[in-house]
Amino acid sequence: MSAAAAALDARILAAIDAYALAEDAFLGLARDLFAYQVTHNAPYAAYARSLGYDAQRLPARIEEIPAVPAAAFKEARLATFGPAQTVRWFETSGTTLGRGGRHEFATTALYDAALLASFDRMLLGDGARLRYALLVPEPRERPHSSLGYMLDVIARERGDERTGWYLHGDDLDVDGFLRDARRAIAEDAALCLATTAFALVALLDSLAERGVALALPPGSRVMETGGFKGRSRVVERATLYREASERLGIPTEGIVAEYGMTELTSQYYDAPASRAQIEPRVKIAPPWLRPIVVDGEGRPLPAGVVGAIRHLDLANRGSAIAIETEDLGALTGDGLVLLGRDRGADLRGCSLDAETLLIRRSQ
Repeated sequence: MSAAAAALDARILAAIDAYALAEDAFLGLARDLFAYQVTHNAPYAAYARSLGYDAQRLPARIEEIPAVPAAAFKEARLATFGPAQTVRWFETSGTTLGRGGRHEFATTALYDAALLASFDRMLLGDGARLRYALLVPEPRERPHSSLGYMLDVIARERGDERTGWYLHGDDLDVDGFLRDARRAIAEDAALCLATTAFALVALLDSLAERGVALALPPGSRVMETGGFKGRSRVVERATLYREASERLGIPTEGIVAEYGMTELTSQYYDAPASRAQIEPRVKIAPPWLRPIVVDGEGRPLPAGVVGAIRHLDLANRGSAIAIETEDLGALTGDGLVLLGRDRGADLRGCSLDAETLLIRRSQ
């Protein structure tokens, strides 16, 4: 690792450790990181130059930092280090022209620190040492799944050494889950069920078919990620969470949604203050991550106005600081309301507010 990279990592790790970063400090670190990336990341540098920026002409505000489309990871190698230095890479979802994309890492230090710092505060605020039941791909089977890696680290560092993995390929091991869940109930060991939305739907469908309802120990919780489209049917968030609460014996406020992307290093979670209701919930970012909502021309939008979400992730030191997505959302005074993707929306001049779009999407 170069001295410049090590110095940036030290500053980012300090912000993660403190779980705090003032606005002026965020801007200063973002500008320094941008200068580093356009010096060492040729595709990103070329894109930044096309917009009038380089290591000498730095953006004055974080909103001006060029954001690469998430799909760019499928078209170019976006890294500040050579291929021989890659120690881990995650495969991006979907394909472009038959190709997948990669988010490469020369070190996992920032990734591990960021995910544990956020998970500790958003899921383990009570300091609980939980037993982890994971309905996600196991790293041994899918070594390039960022979700599998993330939960493997969490279970290893924060679990009780009785972790179970129940999704193998497309097969859900319901019998194994029930056996281990009943053991946890007998031992009064609180569970953290971490699952994709479609796996949760499949589990609940199977429990309903068997006529099974569990009463997981007090303190059990669910971390759900990945949207609300099941493989066999579409389930609305409110329905999914109520069914999960009834079948698992967990209050709906104990079901927490995580929002992340393979192209990012950091994650968002449902804000604790918004969990009393199922929707809309507000996602909050850790201090080193900033969401920016933009219109179809890339112009920042004020709070309450729906647009495309752009993420500035300082923990993305080895790739690109700013990522543009097709996800829709709106900023609030407390965080980000995530609205998924609206394929029929025209973001040019979009002035819908979050409440209006939520009503429209429910019709």
